[in-house]
Amino acid sequence: MLPESKSAPRVSTPPGPAPARAGVIAAVAGWSVRDRTLAIAGWLALVLAAVLSSTLVSGDDARAVDPGEAGRAQQMVDAQRSDNSVRENVLIQPRDDTGRFSDDPKLRAAAKDLVTLLRRTPEAVRDIGSPLAAHGERWLSRDGRSGLVTFEVAGPDERFDDNYAAAIAAVEQAQRRHPGVRFSQAGDRSLSGAVDEGIKNDLGRAETTSLPLTIVILLAVFGSLIAAGIPLLLSATVVAATFGLLGFIGQWVPFNGAASAIVLLIGMAVGTDYSLFYLRRVREERAAGHDVREALRRTAETSGHAIVASGLTVMLCLVGLLFTGVDVFKGLTAGTVLVVGLAVLGSLTVLPALLAVLGHRVDWARIPWLGRRRIAAGESRVWGQVARAVVARPVLSGAAMSMVLLVLALPVLGIRLQDAAVTASLPPGISPAVDAATAMQREFPGAATAARVVLARGDGGSVDTQQVRAAIDGLHRQAAASGGLLLEPITAVPVGHAMVVRVPLAGAVTDPVADRALAMLRERALPATFGQVTGVSYAVTGKTATPHDFAVQVNDRTPIVVAFVLALAFVLLAVMFRSWTIPLVSILLNLLSIGAACGVLVWVFQDGHLESLLGFGSYGGVVSWLPLFMFVILFGLSMDYHIFILSRIKERRLGGASAREAIVGGIAASAGVVSGAAFIMIGVFTVFVTLSAIEYKMLGLGMAVAILIDATVVRGVLLPAAMALLGERTWRRQPATPTP
Repeated sequence: MLPESKSAPRVSTPPGPAPARAGVIAAVAGWSVRDRTLAIAGWLALVLAAVLSSTLVSGDDARAVDPGEAGRAQQMVDAQRSDNSVRENVLIQPRDDTGRFSDDPKLRAAAKDLVTLLRRTPEAVRDIGSPLAAHGERWLSRDGRSGLVTFEVAGPDERFDDNYAAAIAAVEQAQRRHPGVRFSQAGDRSLSGAVDEGIKNDLGRAETTSLPLTIVILLAVFGSLIAAGIPLLLSATVVAATFGLLGFIGQWVPFNGAASAIVLLIGMAVGTDYSLFYLRRVREERAAGHDVREALRRTAETSGHAIVASGLTVMLCLVGLLFTGVDVFKGLTAGTVLVVGLAVLGSLTVLPALLAVLGHRVDWARIPWLGRRRIAAGESRVWGQVARAVVARPVLSGAAMSMVLLVLALPVLGIRLQDAAVTASLPPGISPAVDAATAMQREFPGAATAARVVLARGDGGSVDTQQVRAAIDGLHRQAAASGGLLLEPITAVPVGHAMVVRVPLAGAVTDPVADRALAMLRERALPATFGQVTGVSYAVTGKTATPHDFAVQVNDRTPIVVAFVLALAFVLLAVMFRSWTIPLVSILLNLLSIGAACGVLVWVFQDGHLESLLGFGSYGGVVSWLPLFMFVILFGLSMDYHIFILSRIKERRLGGASAREAIVGGIAASAGVVSGAAFIMIGVFTVFVTLSAIEYKMLGLGMAVAILIDATVVRGVLLPAAMALLGERTWRRQPATPTP
């Protein structure tokens, strides 16, 4: 018999008959307790095998294909194998902001010198355009004060890095020779490098900041170094195993760096949540007088079932992202399903085995002042009093909090789904390339982020023909007659047997003006030019077309995803709680909290409030994928709390308590663990608000606000108010004996 804790005070647990049979979950946990060494060794072997699985495959990882016409255009370029089109642009301006390019000899000399230096590396650079060449007016700004030099970095892929370095060296040499002239470079490679570097730095900061914060909160929740280390151990092994498996399946399923951050966060969140649920229940059972073995058995029959149910709900909700048909969501879905599934498995196997080994020693290494207060597994007095006040006046309290959340959700009615251009994503001063693109956008709108029209023949032959060149001339005329939507300089370069034509678009890359310019290019200019060339097909991609097509597909599929998640949540909750009222209430409350969080998101980022405090500049929209992503993720994660709380209420109700007393007791008993889990996730997501990219700031603030609302207003006030109003009708379909 394992020793019993001597310091845990005795508290009452809800009475009620035990289940007639252990069930699969309790049986697995029971085996882990009996064969604890084998369970722990087996888990470590599983983690090691998962980590090493990535070494079993070789070759390039699967590449995501963008949706719509933009994805088709990229596939046309990829079909050229080792060749591609990478264009860089150099803005030339006087440092004193005086003079005009046409009559300022130092500007013309600087442009001429740069072109000469670039031409000395013909194997590295091709298709140089400048104000000194034919049709040079296309490379001059409207006011004539700035000039633009553009060039292609030559391939093939294995030589690209060296060729790009040679081009950069030429630009830097020209800058040194002409100190009175400002050279600002931005283009395909420089901007993508800036974004990649920004993401890398942001993720590094998030990881180094969130881990210490998580440790501090866990110590505050458990008051013991040993107990706080268990959730970290489970989360760390779950995340390590997940990334190992993702390295293996990444050969077939595309997975990117941004998804890695989300998988890491969800892995830490659910690993910590499930550990908190389990540890708290074990402490309660021990405080009620049970030895460790019996406490673990009872925990498996109660919290173990809640963990499996919530984990299954999270995983199935996340599968809803696959209905978007977007490749980048496939890897994200695979990663999140894996990390949640492994967290559930670890909670049922290695977690009870560890607790069986530690016994009462799980509370060793207590933190002064925290340890004495946190070791006890009693009910929360504060939340118990709140719940009691709510159930006494459910209409008043429920209506008041609902009105608050509805007011917070009002800005959603004016939401504008719009991805941030690279110049709007990162704040000024973070990246020289982004700052150069911002300056270039003022003088040559769309030049650094031009639309890419890919031309190819169905028979695989070359498209660089006289008819295509004539169509390119026609495209210049179309731009001149576009009313300023299609701009210059338009360039065209062969890429293998295909051709890439770049057309600068008016607007701020992803704003409504840029979308109108894209529509004119696709629907009028191209059909009137390349559409008249027999045997040639075309498609448009680029930094305007790709996010536009992505948003269109996501928005078209959103109703399907929402319907799937809501229907699934209804069925799962109805099966678990044998009630149709609980699923309806749960769905409505989740929608209310998510709506309020999205409303705050719109008010802050789209309307431009708190810019100086949060360190961003509003571009007048919200990232197109974020509301749907938040809906799916939050709907799944919030079910952790929801199922845990409802299970506690159900236990008390089936144990003989009245409906209202069951509500108060269930809320009070679950408040501590829900608050602790919520604080951890809020802290981690708040770290994202401090990062550079505005997309991460939106994700961090939206998720943190949603979790805060969910763990306080919804679970502490609206849920007990709704259940008090329903009264006995909540449980009228319940069987006579409990089903954990």
